[in-house]
Amino acid sequence: MSTVVRWARAEWGRLYVAVREPLLRRRWRALPMTLGVVCLTALVQLTQIHAGHQGYRFVQNIGGVRAEDPLWLALLRTPLSLFVPAPDLPVWGALAQILVVFGLAEICLGWWRTLTIAYVATLAGTLYARVGIAVGPAGFLGLPGTDAHVVDTGPSAAVVGLAVFLGWRYRAYVTAGAVIVAMVVEVVVKDNLAGKEHLAAIVAVLVLCAGSALRHRRTAGASAGVGSGLPPIRSWRRRRGPAQRRSWR
Repeated sequence: MSTVVRWARAEWGRLYVAVREPLLRRRWRALPMTLGVVCLTALVQLTQIHAGHQGYRFVQNIGGVRAEDPLWLALLRTPLSLFVPAPDLPVWGALAQILVVFGLAEICLGWWRTLTIAYVATLAGTLYARVGIAVGPAGFLGLPGTDAHVVDTGPSAAVVGLAVFLGWRYRAYVTAGAVIVAMVVEVVVKDNLAGKEHLAAIVAVLVLCAGSALRHRRTAGASAGVGSGLPPIRSWRRRRGPAQRRSWR
């Protein structure tokens, strides 16, 4: 076995085992939520590009989030912003990323955990934009005031967050690290709002990973400490008197 194959098995073997059986047994039925997200994202993109000015305005009114919006309105639109890709970027790349990453997450984590992590990552980027603009371009990871008019990242922050979480959950640490490094390079090379929102999404997901690890550690410790609730083992070996011996015969 070559070194590359051994590395690939060590890196992705756990994820492969978790995904293989459900896909072989249920095929596309194993990821109904992911297929729904892909179809909805494609429909939103078609609406905002090919339905004219009214279609674009409609999509922005229901799912376009900007830092200049009132906070209550941004929070109201955030769930739908997950399905609003950038209109100036190729949508097929976004759909492929959603299909792969959301699909893996849905099979491994379940649909509601997948959506929860996706929304946490998206919301982290949304809230960071407001903080970054308040800090200003002179501060650490601050943003210029003009970014208040820029639409948030849409599904890309959720895809990045889910990829990092899956890498941590299934010990594909090199893959998760590569995603993080790629996002850092994106900010260094192209210092824009989207790149920094991706970093905010990664930080939020890493906090979730730390919380999950701590919870599992506490649960494992409690399970080891509680035991079965039976008396100590020596009570099973207690000497029996003559009457007790006769009762067993």
